[in-house]
This record gives sequence, structure tokens and C-alpha cells, in this order.
Amino acid sequence: MSASKPQESGEVRLGHSLNKKEEEFVARRKNTVLQCLQKFNIHCSQDKVPNIALLGSGGGQRAMVALLECLVQIDKAGLLDCFLYLSGVSGSTWCMASLYKEPNWSTKLETVKENIIKRLGGPGVSWDDKSAKLKKYYMKDFFSLTDLWAVLFVTSYVKEIDEQTLTDQRDQHNEDPYPIYAVIDKQCKRREEGDPWFEISPHEAGYSLTGAFVDTCDFGSQFDNGLKKKHQDEMDMLYLQGNKLCSRTAVTCRERNVIKDDWKYECYQELLNPVDADPSALEQSSKTKLTGKLFLKCCICFIDLCRCITQRIWGRNYNFLHNMTDESVPAALLQKETRDLIDAGLLINSPYLSMLRKERNIDLFIALDFSDGDPFTTVREAAKTCKKLNIPFPEVNVPSDEGKKPKDFYVFKGQNVPTVIHMPLFNVVNCGDKPGDWRKKYGILKGPYSAEMITEVMGVAGKNISNNIEKLLEEIRAVAEAK
Repeated sequence: MSASKPQESGEVRLGHSLNKKEEEFVARRKNTVLQCLQKFNIHCSQDKVPNIALLGSGGGQRAMVALLECLVQIDKAGLLDCFLYLSGVSGSTWCMASLYKEPNWSTKLETVKENIIKRLGGPGVSWDDKSAKLKKYYMKDFFSLTDLWAVLFVTSYVKEIDEQTLTDQRDQHNEDPYPIYAVIDKQCKRREEGDPWFEISPHEAGYSLTGAFVDTCDFGSQFDNGLKKKHQDEMDMLYLQGNKLCSRTAVTCRERNVIKDDWKYECYQELLNPVDADPSALEQSSKTKLTGKLFLKCCICFIDLCRCITQRIWGRNYNFLHNMTDESVPAALLQKETRDLIDAGLLINSPYLSMLRKERNIDLFIALDFSDGDPFTTVREAAKTCKKLNIPFPEVNVPSDEGKKPKDFYVFKGQNVPTVIHMPLFNVVNCGDKPGDWRKKYGILKGPYSAEMITEVMGVAGKNISNNIEKLLEEIRAVAEAK
């Protein structure tokens, strides 16, 4: 439980150093980056290879398909191997989850893309499969609206139930950038105390700025004073994708002790058992199965669920820092047995803060912004937060007349700070004079996209990259020479 002690499965690691496995991956990946740079006559020594991170913002299915096409165009230009990290929040993580299902996806990206697009245009997940998945989720210590959201909402967009875990992928991506998924701690955000930034990688999960982590396979298990007390199965990728824009309303263990009474569990099973789509069959089934006392008890279950919703308990999981005593960890993170993790887009809609850990030493961020509203809010908020926390970050100055009509490529840089390339999805270059109309047409709350809509968004996203390859190379060259 210290920076000097190697982390073992089942205990908390406190310290700002990178996880040993991430360090080893990064060291190997730098050889790939070096070879890629040399192809573009960008020469540097092994120890001076620039650390480049590609960031994907939130933005629902728009972010998912736009990030996919951006990566395809980057790959076609031969630049994908320049990236050390790929990190995302919210909708971009839907794309990342689909990519990292496939071992070494970057070596066959066009094929992977075709398979993803084919799946998105397919029939989706059956109600039988959704019901079966909900029953599995219900047996956890914490059954929440995150589970419902993942099964009922996310599957309608991504058209699959992804039961892989991040630890399943540990040794399958030697040719790909290292993935970092970012969420935030709800209590820290609300009370403006502690460290809200929480990251999840194939090897470790924890608070980015505080430096408090557990092995990813133990994320969600119950801890006491730094040691694992009760194991919980690792969260699968569907559940992690369910963190996208959801009210992760949870039912605590204590609340569920009553719900797990036999009659209530029977009620939930009856409600979850699928019936043929025929409405008359559903009505007859309800009358037959949910009669008398069982019907009354189902009403009580419904009231329980409503109570959880009104209490606004989001994303509740065991707090692995519970009952620890360490001055390096904010007291706010130590006290409660549970913490609530929510969509990072509710704070800053891009994973800047997790990726700005000093130990990652990022020289260049290429930030793809798929956000709703003001296309500069994300980068401005990142700059504002970094200034408050004394984290090196360039000043962000954008002409006032470009707020609603942005260009497609911005560079923010300065002395002793990383360079930030900011690329709004909808802009005057690829959308003409009305990028705002495009943002409305492809709003986050739109239903699953049609094939035509997917093609249109991908076309716009692809132009952002293909139109700016030379500018990207120029900035990559600049950070390499500066380093």
C-alpha cells in the first residue's frame, strides 16, 4: 500500500508512478512510434520519442462512429502507430470497446470497421438475451439503473452484449495504442473536494490525480483498510459502456436484502421473463402470473425502484479506499463504504485530466471533439481546471466569432506545456456555413442512427482528418524536435 511496494492483486496501491505493466507496454510501444516517425523523416533517439495521445470526447453514437472513421483515416495516412495512448469518455468509449474486442485491431482496421458498421445496421439484441443479462446483473451486490441502462439502452445502439472484461484484453493488443477509459466520482464533483478523475485501464483502476489504484480485476470488489474483503466479478464491457450519460441509480446491499426475499426475487423473475411480443399474450401472462399477493408485491418492488430513482443514487460501487488512513489521500475518499462513478462528460467532456498525469508525460494531445453545444467548452474547461490545479496546459484563446462557426483545426501551445490540437467535429470546412444545424441533426439524444446517418457522420469526421494530415505531421514534427 505504498509507492515503493509492488501492487498485488487484492490490495490498494498508493503512489503516482505508472502501473508496472503500463510502463512495460509503453516502452515497447515507443519502438513502434519511433519506426513510424522515421517513415516520415522525423528522426529522434529512443529516449526522445514524443508521447502522443489521441483523445475522444463524449457525444453518444455520433462520437462512436466519428471516432471510428477518424482512426481509419489516421491509419490510411500511416500515422496510427504514432500514438502511444488512445483515451476516451462517454460515447467514444463505445467505439473503443468495439475496437479492443478484436486483438491487434489496428493491424486490420478496415476489416474491423466493416464488421462494426455491419453490426450497427443489424437487428440488435433479442429480448430473451436482454432478459437473461439483466438476471445476471441482478445477482451482484449492487443492481442499479446502470445495469438497466446498459442492457436496455446501450444495446439498442451498439447492437451487442459485450461480456468481455478489460483484463481479458491484457495480452491481446501489443500492436495497438494503450487504452484509458475515464469516468468521474460523483461526490467529488458535487462537493468540489477530493479527486473526481477516475481512470480504468486493462491493468489498473483508480483516482488519476490522487494516485490510488487497484488491479482492474478487483475494481468493484469490497475493500477494508487497503485489503480486499469480498470479491466481486469484474465489470464487463457492457456495464462499463452503460456509464454513458446514465443516472446510475443503485440499490445498495442493505436495500436489496429485502428485495432478495424469495417472493420479491420471484416477482423480478416474472417481470424479466420474456413473453412473445403479442400484446394479448403479455396481458394474459400478467393476469395469470401476477395475481393476488404476487401482483401486490410487484407493486412494492416498483415502489422500491422509484425510491432509488428519487434518491438519485448513481453508479454505486464499493470504495476500495474505505477505512484507509493515509495523508496522501483526500479524507473525502476514505470515509464512505461506497462511491458513485458517473459519466466524465458531466464535468469535462474529454479525458484530459487522467491523461495529464505527470508520469505519462504527454507531449502532444490530439483531441477529437464530438460534443454538443459550444465546440470549445471542453478544451476551455480543461485549461481552467489545469490552471487551478497547477497542471501544465496551454492557454486557450479562440476568436469570439468562431464560437458558433469553428474551423476544423486549432493548435494551442506554450512554454513547458503540452501541445493541444483541438478538432471540432462539425465546422465550417466540412459542414459549410451552418455547423450548428449538423449538431442538432445528430444530437446526443437521437435514436440509433440509420445506415445513411452513420455514413454521413463518418464522412464529415473523415474529412477532418484527411484535410489536415499535413498539419498533424507538422505538429508531430515540432514536438519531436522540441523534445
